[in-house]
Amino acid sequence: MTEPDAAGAAVDRLASAVEREIRRHARPQPGLYVVATPIGNLADVTLRALRILCSADLVLCEDSRITRRLLDRYGLTSRLMTYHDHNAAERRPQILDRLSRGGVVALVSDAGTPLVSDPGYKLVRAAQDAGHPVHAVPGASALLAALVSAGLPTDRFWFEGFLPAKQGARAARIAQLAELDATLVLFESPHRLAAALSALADGLGAREAAVARELTKRFEEVWHGSLPELAATCAAGPPLKGEIVVVIAPGTPASAPEQDEEAIASRLVMLVESVGTREAAAQLAKETGLKRRDLYQRALRLTGNDG
Repeated sequence: MTEPDAAGAAVDRLASAVEREIRRHARPQPGLYVVATPIGNLADVTLRALRILCSADLVLCEDSRITRRLLDRYGLTSRLMTYHDHNAAERRPQILDRLSRGGVVALVSDAGTPLVSDPGYKLVRAAQDAGHPVHAVPGASALLAALVSAGLPTDRFWFEGFLPAKQGARAARIAQLAELDATLVLFESPHRLAAALSALADGLGAREAAVARELTKRFEEVWHGSLPELAATCAAGPPLKGEIVVVIAPGTPASAPEQDEEAIASRLVMLVESVGTREAAAQLAKETGLKRRDLYQRALRLTGNDG
């Protein structure tokens, strides 16, 4: 047998094994199944996800055209029902009724893991409150795919989702994120990416970052650089398309110069008396480079004033 013939035979055996695996199990237990689907490459679907989608009485999806492409790829003919922010309140009673009659209901999003910046939380809560089991069927996630391909610390991270669209609210939120000692992971739309990167550079400084676009798809790419560099590159280039995830390294604590502890304590007490504990900590942090939360705790110990 030639090498191409052997490869073809191996593919045929694999396809047969996959089909047997999808269809060999008995009907799943009744309940709601939260099913992760591929974020781009349809080959990333899990065998368990295909089994559930094959057996479900109803598959809830955001856009039936997108989900139908996945089902058609694997020869599945499951019944689809749209479930999204605009019809969720109307659909939930119908779905709960199906569950109460012993139905197997699968919830999917257009891509990735449902409920991660997607609708579905209220349905999961409603199903649980009604006593129906809820099962996670894990798989692809744009959040984790970007995190592990960015080359930035992964031991502690904060998933922010989408930043506010309005400039003032976005800047305020970035100021809050600056306090976190963790890698930041954000979703962003292509038409807002340049403005978002500029605001992140203003609020977080020259942190190392990565912009991941079209993960697992044909035109997948990951840009690396500091936030100002990425902001400049994005502003100068043509408009982007596709799904985008921004990953930002934790800030490096500034090494504060040697400080006179007695002078700091004296200054802190004086500020507390004039502007209150919170503002005193914030003001002295700017003056000394020390962490605001540490100064706040020190002020509490010194004065007992939590105002």
